[in-house]
Amino acid sequence: MSSTTNTSTQHTSTIGAIGAPSRRNTELVLLAFAVVIPVFAYANVGLALNDKVPAGLLAYGLGLGVLAGIGHLVVRKFAPYADPLLLPLATLLNGLGLVAIWRLDQSELLTRLGVAGGKATNQLIYTALGIALLIAVLIFLKDHRTLQRYTYISMVGALVLLLLPLVPGLGADLTYGAKIWIKVGSFTIQPGEFAKIVLAVFFAGYLMVKRDALALASRRFMGLYLPRGRDLGPIIVVWIISILILVFETDLGTSLLFFGMFVIMLYVATERTSWIVFGLLMSAVGAVGVASFEPHVQTRVQAWLNPYGEYKLSRAGVQDGTVHSEQAMQALWSFGSGGTLGTGWGQGHSELIRFAANSDFILATFGEELGLAGVMAILLVYGLIVERGIRTALAARDPFGKLLAIGLSGAFALQVFVVAGGVMGLIPLTGMTMPFLAYGGSSVIANWALIGVLVRISDTARRPAPAPAPNPDAEMTQVVRPS
Repeated sequence: MSSTTNTSTQHTSTIGAIGAPSRRNTELVLLAFAVVIPVFAYANVGLALNDKVPAGLLAYGLGLGVLAGIGHLVVRKFAPYADPLLLPLATLLNGLGLVAIWRLDQSELLTRLGVAGGKATNQLIYTALGIALLIAVLIFLKDHRTLQRYTYISMVGALVLLLLPLVPGLGADLTYGAKIWIKVGSFTIQPGEFAKIVLAVFFAGYLMVKRDALALASRRFMGLYLPRGRDLGPIIVVWIISILILVFETDLGTSLLFFGMFVIMLYVATERTSWIVFGLLMSAVGAVGVASFEPHVQTRVQAWLNPYGEYKLSRAGVQDGTVHSEQAMQALWSFGSGGTLGTGWGQGHSELIRFAANSDFILATFGEELGLAGVMAILLVYGLIVERGIRTALAARDPFGKLLAIGLSGAFALQVFVVAGGVMGLIPLTGMTMPFLAYGGSSVIANWALIGVLVRISDTARRPAPAPAPNPDAEMTQVVRPS
């Protein structure tokens, strides 16, 4: 029997990683909807107020569309694998906020008070500056992990930003009870809006190094693992700083945001429920302690507990050494007037809230004119931004990126909660601005920067790993088959 041997030769090759879809086209389609919806809302307001389409509709639509388009092109170029929802969601909220501010600009009452007229134009300029900052973040921040090098510099920078309003000659005078602005020429800036981003960088870098020590427990009490005494230092320091902010700047919102963000990041880093319990107890003790002697905080609490009583005292012009506010009651009436589906764009009376109508209480305008359905839709959009931020944290491959993404998302969620909760009467008013919706340059610019950092982290997290280089020394494999 004879047999022949056939020899065939094969080269071994390395299979590269399959490229993940960039989803940029999905982002572009969503951006189109995010621009069209506010444009229709703008036209609706004009028809309701003046029975005609606003003359500035085309300019508004083009302005918002061009800004969104530029942002999209930069994301496509410098962050091609970023989350496709973050930019459209922020654009939608920003666009609706512009519509609501323009609607309040048409109020004769607010114009007479000097708090309306041209605000929408200013807000569009602030939006352009915010998107420019987002673009700068994406172009110059190639990798979010480089921020970890500036952990302690971030701490110093955040403290400087928080203390600037207290500097004589730089800090603006007390405005409606809180000293949280600085004045540069004719402009006022709220440094606390930028401090939250810088603080998130510091907390992420610090907790990444110290998380193992902070996770250690010395004893168990009532089902909770109590941290060691020496490990309580960080949370006590942050608690003291937040209390000092509340005392000297009478800024309840920033104090809650600052301390709450740290506790959230501390819990994520250590997975210890005891830190959450300690954080809640310490925030309650600090708030009650400050409220016992700080008149501004007492006024906020009293307006929360008895809004109608404060409204009557304000209307009666009672002079008892306490500033009585009618805003809380007016906001509740706005929500009640809106009902389920709202009165319609431009057909509400939220201008009765006066100076805070386009800033702190702008959510009441949406509540009255879009009703419960509209407010729930807006809160859902906010919830989607937070969800995408948390998803980015889960997908991040490095612990610093995880903590930074969860810190920024937590700060954003806390700000929405304290503002919406205060306007709706769930908690005392804090004086913060609703992200993207409310009038204010500092808030809009800082929140676009926050979105930019989240976009950068999500791009790094979603980017496919590079395929390993082929081995030039791979041996030839011979496969011998019998004939």
